[in-house]
This record gives sequence, C-alpha cells and structure tokens, in this order.
Amino acid sequence: MNIVVLGSAAGGGFPQWNCNCRNCAGLRNGTVRATARTQSSIAVSTNGTDWVLINASPDILTQIRATPALQPARARRDSGIAAVMLMDAQIDHVTGLLMLREGKELPLYCTAQVWRELNEGLPLVPVLSHYCGVRWHALPTAGGVHVPRIPGIRFTPLALSSKAPPYSDHRHDPHPGDNIGLLIEDVDSGLCVFYAPGLGAIDAPVEAALGRADCVLVDGTFWQADEMIALGLSGKTAADMGHLPQSGAGGMIAVLDGVNAQRKILIHINNTNPILDEDSAQRALLARHGIEVAFDGMEIRL
Repeated sequence: MNIVVLGSAAGGGFPQWNCNCRNCAGLRNGTVRATARTQSSIAVSTNGTDWVLINASPDILTQIRATPALQPARARRDSGIAAVMLMDAQIDHVTGLLMLREGKELPLYCTAQVWRELNEGLPLVPVLSHYCGVRWHALPTAGGVHVPRIPGIRFTPLALSSKAPPYSDHRHDPHPGDNIGLLIEDVDSGLCVFYAPGLGAIDAPVEAALGRADCVLVDGTFWQADEMIALGLSGKTAADMGHLPQSGAGGMIAVLDGVNAQRKILIHINNTNPILDEDSAQRALLARHGIEVAFDGMEIRL
C-alpha cells in the first residue's frame, strides 16, 4: 500500500494568503525555517497507477502538478484518480471537486451526512451535474468498503466526535457521519493506517483504531487549546473548531505516547502552529516523542 501526502496544511494552507502571524511572515521573509504547504489531502494506491483521492482540496491542481502518478499518462485525456473519498464536507476538503469538472463522471465515496451537505448546504453536486457529474457511493459508519481499481485495500469509516462545517444547519448539533476517520487496511498483510485529519475527541472506537494501526496520520491543527485566541485571530478554542490540540493534559502528544504504531504523523497543520518552525522548541519536543510532521510529497509505504 502506497500513500502520498498531497497536502499537509489546514484550511488556508501555509503561508495563509492574508495572515501575518510569525510563521507566515517568517516563511515569506526567510526568518523562519519552514516549508510551504497546501491544504490537506492524501492519495492511496496499491499499484502506483490507480489512486483514491481522499479529500479534494482547493489546491488539487497544484497537488496534481506536483504528483506525476496522478497526471494523464494512459490516454489523450485521463487521470490516475480512480475515485474520491471525503472525510467531511469542510470547504478545504471538498471544493477541489470543482477543479475536476473536465474529467469523466466522478465516483464519490462519502457518508449520507456529507452527501446531504454537498447537495443542500454547499451544493457542489448540482453544479457538477452540468459538467462531469458525480456517482455517489455511500460510506457506512460501520463496516468496510472496497473501491474498484484499488484491489486489496479495505477502507473502514469511523464516525468521529467532531463538528459539521460552519455553513451546516446543524453545526452545533453534531450527527454521526459529519466527520469520519478511516482505517485503511492492506487486506493481504493486515497492515493499516488510521487517517483522521479532523479529530476533536478520543472516544473508545478511536482509541481502538489508534491501537490497531501500524501508522497513525492524525489531526495536527493546533499546538494549544487557545492558540487562535492568544494570537488575537479568533475567539474560538481548538475544541470549538472540532480539533484536539497537541499540548496539555489529554492532548495529542499524550494520546500518541500511549500508541504503539510504527509511525505517528501529524497532518492538517494550521499556519499558526509553532511546529511548522523546524527550529522551534515545539518541533523538538515532537521529535523526542517520536512524532513526525507531515509535509507535501511525503510518502508512506506499508
């Protein structure tokens, strides 16, 4: 099983276009040692030719240009993208669907809750019906699915305790399926990755998934609970936005310390997070705990 990290940043990317925080300003002027990142997405394959795109970020065209395996190679017009699978209906995970409109009908895997949002709250599906069209495959919140052209991989969704998108009519009334994690398992070897870029709480099913995974690729959005408040950028905490910060009691570092996976990787990293600074004390602390920071182009092979 091959996984490529197409994008590793949270919404807005890094540097964010309108942000002058220490990280963004420092990357632009060269005073912070860091690497630019696009908005979070991964691709999964078994043969290196056919890929499941997991989340379609607004940066998808840039990501395709940086990833030869996704580019046309077999016909006058084609793509290495065999299907798209969505973790949620957040703008930074779905609006890239519009950039794929020139292709063939899109096989789209998502939960019923996400499908509803894409037809009503943020009606991308009706728009795409005038272009390539979308063929929906329902992702259950229990049980695994197989994707044609991706043999030997089972994708098992796991409903997460998180939030629907800000535009949703039930933003403050979470429903199962608003946000999922995925166990991505190589059926032959039994090796698996737990992917959860939007993880707001650790409940028993999540704990079990973390314990089973050989590699965890999880929410790295914020370093501290009040990060956006402390910087004067928002009045919301990490929890208000559906994310578990890395630091503090019960934070992601503490959670991952109890996980025996071969690799522990943070993804969906907000532009304000000090771990983006490769010389920061926070980045050094992660290294001491055996936790990696995802970057665009990172490859994971199991």
